[in-house]
Amino acid sequence: MKKKTLLISSLILIIFVSLAAFSMVNPQKGEGDRLVVAFGDSLTYGYGDQKGSGYIDTLQTKLNNQNKQYYNFDNEAIYGLESSGILTQLSDVSIRGKLDDANYFILFIGTNDLINSNGGNLDNLKLGEIEKGQADYLRNLRAILNILSEKNEKAPILLLGLYNPYPDSAAIEAVINDWNEKIKKTAKNEKRVVYIPTNDLFKGKDKKQYFSDSLHLNDKGYKLITDRILGKYKFE
Repeated sequence: MKKKTLLISSLILIIFVSLAAFSMVNPQKGEGDRLVVAFGDSLTYGYGDQKGSGYIDTLQTKLNNQNKQYYNFDNEAIYGLESSGILTQLSDVSIRGKLDDANYFILFIGTNDLINSNGGNLDNLKLGEIEKGQADYLRNLRAILNILSEKNEKAPILLLGLYNPYPDSAAIEAVINDWNEKIKKTAKNEKRVVYIPTNDLFKGKDKKQYFSDSLHLNDKGYKLITDRILGKYKFE
């Protein structure tokens, strides 16, 4: 009898722990809560931040300290992802099921599209290849925005522009500016899309203080992204 009772108690404990773990990985929206679903690459994943998960963690903390509503974040970012990868994610049943519940979307993608179109780095810019990569990226971006808009008719989409990780290079700066202009134009053509620039945040600053490596930010750099989002958009 004691063994049976112990077995039942163990099963109950396992179920409880499993449900708790599931709720942490798959945040559920309670009554009055807000759900923010974020898509992106390593910059949204938070790579390089030793204190947390980049701008997403800081944004969640600040929102929950400043507002009456509780903000849940579902960070779907994946290291190394390109825009085509987000389209693949959006075809996944488990992710599509979350789109209806979202109150806000964050989309920060394109850095890998740009870098990979140039052969995996930004050395010796191949402008013809970059232009082809841009065309593919913009087509994917429009498709992503259309899916988010169709699956959720109310949630604003915060679309972050790209930043130049090598601000001393005028050639790379020109490419980044061109991509951002195209991103901004795409945002203007879509309802509920808010374009949020990031490229100016790191100009004139000591890169060592804001970057964890040549491309990724540290906690101080991600904080600038958080503050820019909050400065450009008012969450309600």
